[in-house]
Amino acid sequence: HVQLVESGGGSVQAGGSLRLSCVASGYTLPMNMGWFRRLPGQEREGVAAIAGDGRTNYADSVKGRFTISQDNAKNMMYLQMNNLQTADTAMYYCAVRRCGGLWYDPGRWTKWGQGTQVTVS
Repeated sequence: HVQLVESGGGSVQAGGSLRLSCVASGYTLPMNMGWFRRLPGQEREGVAAIAGDGRTNYADSVKGRFTISQDNAKNMMYLQMNNLQTADTAMYYCAVRRCGGLWYDPGRWTKWGQGTQVTVS
């Protein structure tokens, strides 16, 4: 049974940091994984992605502040978020896929977690 479970969300003041985690049960890492977020009233948007070979992609809005990584031995993916801003307030989701295509297109991802809320005030 494959499952993605996020954790690490919470409330933080602007300028603070959080680290999100995603455990990928039933999968064998490394593989293509990503973080998305849904801001209130908006569509899900790509935040960062990491390919099986370690290449990373980031949304322009988070470059230099967020870092995506995988721990293959633990079947985990992380998103280190620094210098958080109020505009980062959203529900954050992890996702996996086996195919390619535009990394920031939610339609290209096949499995999703339930999400973890990040609130920046």
